[in-house]
Amino acid sequence: MNILLVEDDKRISDFLLKGLTEEGHQISLAKSGEEAREIISNHEFDIILLDIMLPGLDGMQLTQMIRFKKNFTPILVLSALNSPDDKIKMLDLGADDYLSKPFHFAELLSRIKALTRRNTRNLQGFSSEIVCGKLVINTDMHFVSYNDVEVELSPTEYRLLLLLMQNKNKVVGRTQILNHVWGIDFDNNTNILDVYISFIRNKLKTDGEKIIHTVKGKGYLIKD
Repeated sequence: MNILLVEDDKRISDFLLKGLTEEGHQISLAKSGEEAREIISNHEFDIILLDIMLPGLDGMQLTQMIRFKKNFTPILVLSALNSPDDKIKMLDLGADDYLSKPFHFAELLSRIKALTRRNTRNLQGFSSEIVCGKLVINTDMHFVSYNDVEVELSPTEYRLLLLLMQNKNKVVGRTQILNHVWGIDFDNNTNILDVYISFIRNKLKTDGEKIIHTVKGKGYLIKD
């Protein structure tokens, strides 16, 4: 696997370079956001491991730039910032998962495998367009439209809607959604899922037509 590690702490980068190389991965190291931006513009990676607190261009700004350029390489954040607000902000900017420092190396390997497996499944297992009535998602372009009008969603809103669309006509449980969209250790007691469902419903502007159905005590459902 070809991995870009963006980390300015030599102790941490040396540890990760050694461990990931021993696991058989090819690692490129960037010690700043600017260096990472240059590398990403010229090379493709299977996953990006990204610190937030970087000199100059920080991890938040770099994530925004990556997604703005329609680069959807999975981003796994590795950061000492571990408040729920920090995690939510990075996920909203387009990161795919968040692992707080310090972490166990075995968990990092599991997160990497899960993210790349999910990304491969999304690329291979579904048509480039998923249609449900007037709602259309183009997974190649990360483009959403309703009634032929583009719907602008945040990265987190897009991941949530895509999961529901990929499972249309099936109830998707709350725990499954939280684990898929916000990460495997996200607090299942939070109301963040309901908040984001509300965001998406408001943005779809369906003129009263119900697209996302609440299944009380279970989760959410999109029906044709």
